[in-house]
Amino acid sequence: MTVNISFLPSLAAIFLLMFARLGTMAMLMPGLGERGVPMRVRLVIAVVLTLVLMPIYRDTYTVTLDAGFAPLLGTLIQEVLIGAVLGLTARLALSALVVAGTVIAYQLGLGFSMAIDPTQDQQSVLISNFLAILGVALIFATDMHHLAIGALDESYTIFRPGAALPSGDVAQLMITTVSGAFRVGVQLAAPFLVFGILFNVGLGVLARLMPQLQVFFLGLPASILLGFAALMIVIGILMGTILQYLGSVLGQLAPQM
Repeated sequence: MTVNISFLPSLAAIFLLMFARLGTMAMLMPGLGERGVPMRVRLVIAVVLTLVLMPIYRDTYTVTLDAGFAPLLGTLIQEVLIGAVLGLTARLALSALVVAGTVIAYQLGLGFSMAIDPTQDQQSVLISNFLAILGVALIFATDMHHLAIGALDESYTIFRPGAALPSGDVAQLMITTVSGAFRVGVQLAAPFLVFGILFNVGLGVLARLMPQLQVFFLGLPASILLGFAALMIVIGILMGTILQYLGSVLGQLAPQM
């Protein structure tokens, strides 16, 4: 009996191309691509997603090994870029929490309090770390990571393998996402901006009325105490707003879900 295995090289090439797109996107997606998730776990997730989607979309790839390695390398780079664009879109949307946390921290007088963000392995203010971790937890709690997985599937409809990457649309998508994340972050921190302005104006008036009073030693603890009390009151509204924003961004990547 003769077994024909001539299809294996092309099948391996298709697996490599799909893994390049899905793996890159999974490594950057909120909830899946956090630094707290071990590298091996993320690798296993990427491999499993590739194995699941490969029977569905393997026919969308046209692999000709006789043409040499250059066309395959070009397609591989394109797949990595597509995965990076889709993953960064969701990652940049989540950065609205970092913007909001930084603004809130400076308004409360905690801008000097820095720590390592366990989700990104970089230094940022404590409130940003708290909001980022809470946002990632809520992504899993609300099953929003299913939208991220759905976006992996829809990416083969939006970006067909081998087709030219629409650079203009990609640039517009990134600009819209960055500006939207900054806008939402400032909107989330707006109550604390108002609180900071009113509190500092009140301290200035108090300093003029009572020059002998050490306003700084009175104002800083009061600002932190009142700010944390306000944060406890509005934290539910803040996280509900950011979940709606993340849902809208991920919904654009997976419109049929």
